[in-house]
Order: sequence, then C-alpha cells, then structure tokens
Amino acid sequence: MARKKQYIESEVIDKAMHLFWRKGYENTSMRMLENEMGINKFSIYASFGHKQGVYLESLKCYKERINNIFKNLENATNGVLAIKQFFYDSVNICYQQGNQKGCLITNTYNEFSESDNILINEQMQGFMDNLKDVFIEKLKMNTTKNEETVLKEANFLLLAKHGLAAASKVNNKKEIEDYIEMTFKNI
Repeated sequence: MARKKQYIESEVIDKAMHLFWRKGYENTSMRMLENEMGINKFSIYASFGHKQGVYLESLKCYKERINNIFKNLENATNGVLAIKQFFYDSVNICYQQGNQKGCLITNTYNEFSESDNILINEQMQGFMDNLKDVFIEKLKMNTTKNEETVLKEANFLLLAKHGLAAASKVNNKKEIEDYIEMTFKNI
C-alpha cells in the first residue's frame, strides 16, 4: 500500500519556484531543494521524477502566478498602452511580498539559451512566441503601421522586456519607470 504524502505538492512547488527564481536551475542542488521544500529526496523523486520535473512544475507555478497580467494584456483593446501596462505589471510582481526581483521566465530563457534541454527550451520558446504574437496583435491596432514596422517593434519590445527583467534585479523603481517610459516614447 502506498504511503500518503505528508505534504501538499502546490506548497512545496511554490517553495521550489522561489529557490529557482533566486538561484537559477544550475545553481540549485537537490540538497537545496530538500531543505527549501521541506521534503526528502525520495519524496521529490517520487512526486516529480527528478530535478527537471521540479523545475518544470515550478515554471507552471510561476506562469499561474503571472497569468492575470497576461490575460489583461491579451484582453486589452488599447494597443501599445496595453503593452506598456504589461511592462509595469510585470515589474510590480517583483515588489509583491515574498517574490524575487526579476522574472523566472526570463532567467530561464537566459540560462537555457544555449542548452540542448528540449523540454525547457520548448517551454521557453512557446512562451516567447506567444508573447511576441500578443505584442504584434496589440501593435497592429495602430493601422498606420505596416507589417515590417510592426514586426520590428514587436522584436524590439520582446528584447526590451528581457532587459527590463534583468534591470529590475538591480535598478531602483524610478530607474525602472524611466526605462519603461523611454522604451515606449517612440512606439
């Protein structure tokens, strides 16, 4: 007969997510996961298979946490202003109690950019493609722009979002706000 789990998966994954958010995938050891999650290695393997399984679940947890800001962007009808608000909203998550600075998705994207880890790379590529598609959709609301301009601006905004995530780790709130305002000055 299988033993009953002595922990709630969503709670231990939330703890793992924060650890990965702080340390990154490579700098997080199984021992660190055991300590942070409050469960032993056997339980981690039994529930999640391996470290990568914990990481993939942590990414899902993070995406659920930020889902509202993406829904707000997707549902918005005010074009570039919606993207700008998305930038502000994505930074404001860092200031919520218990959260880390930066963005776990961007951290993962950067950490795995040259990796051959298919599962994580698929997650990141899907996320970035979706974000770019939403940017394109919002930019097209300005009907005076041609396809080439919209694509260039979408690429620029995707890169600017990566820069914003990195800057939010070290720059103060005023500097971040200035960065966002300057990013959208000519879009």
